[in-house]
Amino acid sequence: QVQLVESGGGLVQPGGSLRLSCAASGSISSIYAMGWYRQAPGKERELVATITNRGLTNYADSLKGRFTISRDNAKNTVYLQMNSLKPEDTAVYYCRTYSYSGMNYWGKGALVTVSS
Repeated sequence: QVQLVESGGGLVQPGGSLRLSCAASGSISSIYAMGWYRQAPGKERELVATITNRGLTNYADSLKGRFTISRDNAKNTVYLQMNSLKPEDTAVYYCRTYSYSGMNYWGKGALVTVSS
């Protein structure tokens, strides 16, 4: 079992920044990558970014340049730095694992609201 706890969500004005964190615990030895997804109201969940244990990153094309994914392996934590936020970035942001075992886990989500 892997537990994922997201934090850092909240209300921010357009143009502002937020940093999300996702702390992993439990049976994490088989995890080779972590990712952030988001789901806006009335829309399907979509990929935001992923990062491997070696630090290789991948981003949704529409978010490149504004969002940055990073990780602290010592803390088993992945971050998502979000800059120049727009109202359309409003969503619940989820952290998930990519595991060699095939067992993948999702966090409960962190709500990000971009509004003036």
